[in-house]
Amino acid sequence: MSNRELQGEPPAPALVEPRKAVRGGVVREVSVPPLAPRVRTGSLGDIPFDNAAQAPGEAVLSRKKAARESGGAWRDVSAAEFAGEVLALAKGLIAHGLRPGDRLAIMARTTYEWTLVDFAAWAAGLVTVPIYPTSSAHQAHWILHDSGAAACVVESVEQTRLVSGVRSHLPGLEHLWQFDTGAVAQIVSAGRGLPDDLVTERRAGVGPGSIATLVYTSGTTGRPKGCVLTHANFFTEVDNATELLHPVFKSVSREPASTLLFLPLSHVFGRMVAVGCLRARVRLGHAPSIRTEDLLADLAAFRPTFLLAVPYVLEKVYNTGRATAEKMGRAASFDRAARIARRYGEAVEAGEHGTGSGPGVALKAARQLYDPLVYRRIRAALGGKVRYAICGGSPLGHRLAAFYAGAGIEIFEGYGLTETTAAATLTPPLKPRIGTVGWPLPGSAVRIAEDGEVLLRGGQVFSGYWDAAAGGPRPAGHGDWLATGDIGALDADGYLTITGRKKELIVTTGGKNVAPAPLEDRLRAHPLVGQCMVVGDGRPYVTALITLEADGLAHWRQMKRKQGVAIDELVHDHALLAEMQAAVDDANKLVSRAESIRRFTVLPVDFTEENDHLTPSLKLKRAAIARDFAKEIQELYERR
Repeated sequence: MSNRELQGEPPAPALVEPRKAVRGGVVREVSVPPLAPRVRTGSLGDIPFDNAAQAPGEAVLSRKKAARESGGAWRDVSAAEFAGEVLALAKGLIAHGLRPGDRLAIMARTTYEWTLVDFAAWAAGLVTVPIYPTSSAHQAHWILHDSGAAACVVESVEQTRLVSGVRSHLPGLEHLWQFDTGAVAQIVSAGRGLPDDLVTERRAGVGPGSIATLVYTSGTTGRPKGCVLTHANFFTEVDNATELLHPVFKSVSREPASTLLFLPLSHVFGRMVAVGCLRARVRLGHAPSIRTEDLLADLAAFRPTFLLAVPYVLEKVYNTGRATAEKMGRAASFDRAARIARRYGEAVEAGEHGTGSGPGVALKAARQLYDPLVYRRIRAALGGKVRYAICGGSPLGHRLAAFYAGAGIEIFEGYGLTETTAAATLTPPLKPRIGTVGWPLPGSAVRIAEDGEVLLRGGQVFSGYWDAAAGGPRPAGHGDWLATGDIGALDADGYLTITGRKKELIVTTGGKNVAPAPLEDRLRAHPLVGQCMVVGDGRPYVTALITLEADGLAHWRQMKRKQGVAIDELVHDHALLAEMQAAVDDANKLVSRAESIRRFTVLPVDFTEENDHLTPSLKLKRAAIARDFAKEIQELYERR
């Protein structure tokens, strides 16, 4: 009997093994049959009303009460209540003259209102267009202009000023509303006199093939492009993902499934999980602030059973735990506990794959010893009830994935693009392979091209990029397969590993091809490293630019008693450089001598979105960084 059965959870659907195509002794293609039937009628706008009809009293969302009401407690929102709010808001959007197919832009942090407007817009037959809340006026103008948005709702007065500043160049933008000044109530008020049947008619006019949203890419190399995602794309994605991740979304044991979403709803990853939660009636909360103290407080109050996270968050929790242990003089104990957790996670994986017997008696005893001392505190930092985390955006890495598995949090890694409605691959339950991004999402396929590029196919793959002139999608030119631009490999069992971006491959003057991503990911796992960029294209060897992580640096200063040292001096400090060298040496273990980082420099500033070195989804803008730090890069090749 499995642990999940012992805990009273319903049995998960039988795991379907992938079909593999082997050429020349190497797996070149993998496909997995669908777990969920294809949706042939309706749209995402029907979800709130279906929930209200099937389970009106069930809590599908939670809203954080104002601090003055109850110190930040959460109030549940039933399926019937949410459907009523969606209906009222949809009527208001119709009353403002918005027609089926009109684009409505949303520029806000991760809030309840974001999800409410999203579903209300769909119920009114509209197309939603996310804009990152941190976008510049230039970025916001481009998205509003290219999408032809007829309306925009923002969160704050600063965002209102930003959009108002470019509105004279947006003749099609008829409405601009602000959440902070009562936008929802204003819109609802306008529609009070309209019959409910108007919304029913609008919903009836939208089908799976209709456009649901235009999600603009990050724009690492140029202007962002609008990915046209249909209602069918989302249904295929979330229905197969929730069936595959049965224990995450369908837990009905001691704790009903719930999650606190803190990643941007402007990003397709967060949006997909929000839709999936509503579809599966998993209680969903929103955390608008990702400041460490705010997020930890929200997690402690909400107490989710699973989280959607990017590696940075899990790295931060781990590094904070170790820093706390170091302050208490227990760093060595924490490190021993971390080693035991990794061994335990690896042993569990071996047992599930039949390549080992699982954790032995001594390892189980050691893990039990450290659970109240270390692992429980790690879980407590995430709210105390988290048992699962869905991780994407970039590779988590074997070290952290094994640690969290051993600490009692099962990690499901995924890989995908905006063009694939988020996840294209996912770790299968009970058959994880640490360090990979799993198998294709059920109902889809992965192929490796001759040059190593990852190709994808499935019902969640978009129909093309937005063509403003045609008012619809422009085929992406990929035929049956989407060329991702990522380099990867399939192992003998069909698990995918991503090794880097095709366009980011570094070719040294010695002819060595180097994928920078694995080195950068390993370096960023160090508590002192904020961001880093590996350099070396057309150069004799590989070097790196490294920035410092603020919290990690503050802890290091305190431990080394160097609080008064200026940052410009600190980046040349021998003790700090020794720490950085150790991090570089650790990263270099991943590669051959020819691919290793030979030299590095520590920068006194960080790479941020504000200085145009990161995209809103925290991807490096390599050309901009190389331009702005050309002098520092050149010095790395002039030193002797």
